[in-house]
Formats: sequence, C-alpha cells, structure tokens
Amino acid sequence: MEISKNTFLSIDQLADRIQSKPKTDGAKTTEGLSFQEILAQKSEGGTGSLRLSKHAANRLSDRGIELSADQWQRLEGGARKAERKGIRDSLVIVDDLAFIVNVPNQTVVTAMDSTRTDENVFTNINGAVIM
Repeated sequence: MEISKNTFLSIDQLADRIQSKPKTDGAKTTEGLSFQEILAQKSEGGTGSLRLSKHAANRLSDRGIELSADQWQRLEGGARKAERKGIRDSLVIVDDLAFIVNVPNQTVVTAMDSTRTDENVFTNINGAVIM
C-alpha cells in the first residue's frame, strides 16, 4: 500500500495499477521459450506425443527442474518402449530425473529429481524404463 501525504489510494486506484502492470513471461530456456510456453505446447500435444499433467507441470516448476529438448525426446522414447512392453504406469528415468508416465494416456503424471526422493520408493507402477 502506498501512503502519500497521509492519504491512501482508493481500491479503484490500486486495481488500475495492478491491471496496468505489464506481465512478465518469466525465465527463458536455452531454446528461448518460457516455462509457460513449453507447458502450453506439451499440454496441447505440441511437438511430441507426451503431455504433462497439471500436477507434473507444478512439480517441475516447484522443484526447479528444467528439461532440455534431448531429455524430453528421451522421455518420449522411454514412454514408447514402455508401451511396446505393455506397461500401463511406468517409471521412466532420464539422467537423474524420474518420471511416472501413464502410458495409455501418454501423460507424465509426476516428476522428481533423484536427489529429492526420500526413500527412492516408487509405487503404483508396473514397469520401469531407464534411458
């Protein structure tokens, strides 16, 4: 709140200031895309067959995990391998990142890095692919 000569801004004045502020796109990746742009691409089916669930997108953001294009391709490759083997819910490990993928829906359900898993226990999967 801004105090100027012992007067307060009205709610309307504050609302106008908030609405008129330019929105930032956030940090850019090495490919020049913001996290929101990548999320939109992946959620719409974008360039690959996998998409991120809202939960997985939140986990990536919360945990500061950024995927390179190569890592995303390897994740998609792991999901394809799991599909060929008939796996429904797969743990796919790419470098030091772990993803749970619902294979029939082609959806990344959650994501984590190996340094943040408490006990390295993964439940509700019926297969694993290490890329």
